[in-house]
Amino acid sequence: MQARPLEASADPFDEPSRSAGDASSLPVLATLRRLEQEYAEVLETRDLPAGPAVAETDEPIFVTRPFLPPLEEFTPLLARIWQTRVLTNGGPYHRELERRLRDHLGVPQIALFNNATTALIVALRALHLSGEVITTPYSFVATSHALLWSGLTPVFADVDPHTLNLDPAAIEAAITPRTSAILPVHCYGHPCDVEAIEAIARRHGLKVIYDAAHAFGVRHHGRSLLTYGDLSVLSFHATKVFNTFEGGAIVCADGARKDQIDKLKNFGHDGETCVGDVGLNGKMSELNAALGLVQLDHIDAALARRRAIDAAYREGLRGVPGLRCLDDCSEDAANYAYFPVLIEADYPLSRDALNEALKREGIHPRRYFYPLISEFPMYRSLPSARRELLPVAAAAADRVLCLPIYPDLDHAVVSRIIRRIANP
Repeated sequence: MQARPLEASADPFDEPSRSAGDASSLPVLATLRRLEQEYAEVLETRDLPAGPAVAETDEPIFVTRPFLPPLEEFTPLLARIWQTRVLTNGGPYHRELERRLRDHLGVPQIALFNNATTALIVALRALHLSGEVITTPYSFVATSHALLWSGLTPVFADVDPHTLNLDPAAIEAAITPRTSAILPVHCYGHPCDVEAIEAIARRHGLKVIYDAAHAFGVRHHGRSLLTYGDLSVLSFHATKVFNTFEGGAIVCADGARKDQIDKLKNFGHDGETCVGDVGLNGKMSELNAALGLVQLDHIDAALARRRAIDAAYREGLRGVPGLRCLDDCSEDAANYAYFPVLIEADYPLSRDALNEALKREGIHPRRYFYPLISEFPMYRSLPSARRELLPVAAAAADRVLCLPIYPDLDHAVVSRIIRRIANP
């Protein structure tokens, strides 16, 4: 199946043609042979517990697979939970994980939650928002669902073609008298244009809540990316870089805001007999917090392996006609949460045809994000949801394919994926 080219003048991803003399002329197979050796050496030297590596002939390869620490490191913490019978309500593991995450991430305050969607709903409640909130159509649907649950109206704005994050110019154009906040997403863990968004928010008196579900550990301009905006919301879901089975968190600037958030996630309780706000039950259990404590001991090694896979993909796919790897955003420290590629008009297959071809070989990438949030039934009637208003996001949804990346992904599988894509 051939990809259908867009009109060149209308293509939001048009770029200058590659120079004939650049590194893209390296033979793919020769590059792969060298990468296999380098990648194998990286994996052998990293201090990460050996999980069951997925080799070429084993089970299907999915876009991600949860990292789990050695069970023998987790069981002593479970034994302690059984001994104390403290299961939830801010127990000792919960308090310790908040402290260690605060130090590890370099943030002033962090409040743990049972999942990121609940955390996002509480974040919106904590800022007393009303009316409209400008957000991206290019995200997981939980971003906008949290707005609807909170009685807020999503207003979709288009994204930047290089980062796929909200375009500041589109944000500015979407502001109305009813706008109360901006809800950007650090897509794939790459930073939004936080300085431009801050300037827009300050100019119009708006709050900024970052959906930072992908952004664990990312640093930008000398500080944690999570410290930008009024609040940042993290996900610790099983598929994320750092997981607690299920979980999430809100990063905030001071103790007073954290106290408010802690009350909101505990039904609004302010002491034993007083309920001061309409809260919900968003508390993280001791089981989840205990896993998080063990996971933190391995996070640096897990990120190093992700970085090696990212580098292998980038070098192995360099020069493949019609394929573009999404670049980073010059962050100080990335987390390599995803590996998205754009399948362009001159690639021999359409994005969907390549997706199906890989699946037939037991490799399961993901069209992440497809379709746009704005195309789901509960959103498509909004004036801002019209596809012609979101040309860059629409083009990305039709072209992006996220390739498998997780710490124990075998280098032979990475090479196999590269070979298959380079030779469709």
